[in-house]
Amino acid sequence: MNGLTNYLSCGVLWLGLALKAPDLVRHRHDPYLRAICAVLGLAGLCFFLGAPPTIGAVNRLSGVANLAAPLTYAAITAYGAASQVLIVRWRGGQGVRRTARRWIIAYTGVAVGIGTTFALGDAPVERRTDLDTYYATTPFIAEMIVLYLVAHLVAATVTLVSALLWARRVTGWLRAGLLVLGVGTLCGAGYSAAKLVAVGARWTGHDWSPLDTAVSPAAAGLGALLTSVGILVPLAGPRLAEWQRARRAYVRLAPLERALDDVLTRRALRLPRPRWATPPTRLIWRQTSIHNALGHLGSAYDPLLYARTHRAALEATGDTAGAAATAWAAVIAAAAERDREDRAGPPSPADPHLPPPDGAPARLTAPATRAEVRPVRLTAPADPAPVRLTAPADPAPPRLVAVAGEPGCLPPGGPVDLAGIADAFAVMRGRARGADGVLVR
Repeated sequence: MNGLTNYLSCGVLWLGLALKAPDLVRHRHDPYLRAICAVLGLAGLCFFLGAPPTIGAVNRLSGVANLAAPLTYAAITAYGAASQVLIVRWRGGQGVRRTARRWIIAYTGVAVGIGTTFALGDAPVERRTDLDTYYATTPFIAEMIVLYLVAHLVAATVTLVSALLWARRVTGWLRAGLLVLGVGTLCGAGYSAAKLVAVGARWTGHDWSPLDTAVSPAAAGLGALLTSVGILVPLAGPRLAEWQRARRAYVRLAPLERALDDVLTRRALRLPRPRWATPPTRLIWRQTSIHNALGHLGSAYDPLLYARTHRAALEATGDTAGAAATAWAAVIAAAAERDREDRAGPPSPADPHLPPPDGAPARLTAPATRAEVRPVRLTAPADPAPVRLTAPADPAPPRLVAVAGEPGCLPPGGPVDLAGIADAFAVMRGRARGADGVLVR
């Protein structure tokens, strides 16, 4: 056997460990993170040591036949202890340290027992895949096998029951992770159970070696995959959900940025696009560019246009937020158009009172007649009227829409609902396409 299943399972588990390593470096004293990394690292080590090529290399380098067996069994025992500590840390409550310490002491004793029974036993023939059934009747070696299998089965069973019971009281990503973890530990329990059945059959004179050589490795590999996923789901799930929300918001703001593209380009207000950035970072980049353009256009906003558009949209839809977004979209579009016209080119030279275009020679013209030149008479100003200071009246609250016959005023704070304004621009763009004969979906 080439141990492909073992190495793949080891790679999956150590990949999860690599994902959590930066957090462990930053928070090295966090017992919860240490427990997670210990579970992932020890589970991967179990599969690495249990691979037939690794077993042969350990036995050959050490010069001791089957020395890889107690090392693998000790790693499995340490993994069982780490699983219990993780569950204890996960649940929290009183007596967490005391309970975790008890599990560590108990499984340390099991590991010492594994080493002691191997030293007392005799296993001269190297067995890379079926050591458990081959030496099931050998004194001390049989005790070593039963000891590690029972310890692993107990740890898997306790983890399974704890995860499922706790999953009934929580929701969200934590519940999903606990359910997946429970299924993974069930597969891990199947690994120990299959080996114990094969060993028991060997005691009664039957040969059920396929349970040891085929069923248990498959159960262990599947259990490792599900266990690693179950541990990482509560950690990675919220982050993935945040990235999904940021990606949707980024796409939603595209119509607004497209409407401001001319201003952003001509005024050099757009920041350099980040490369290899996460969705939240790209969202911040787009929001910053939009705010830069809106800040530049702030002085060109038309309050009367806002009032008229807001009133019309509110009467048509009855949606206050939607009407405000539509009004802001109209105001921003008009301000962007006005900014583009201001930068379109030099003024027309038809008016002699305006300066000529760049590069054109200046021409001085005299008035047509002498009558056009009128003398200027300087007179002393009249006595200024006395200034009377009065206390200002209480300022009126800002109004979003002007009443009939009065000028409109913009709402305080400027355009805040960027997503709603972007939706309004998308609707306006769709209507424009429809008017041009393009199919709008």
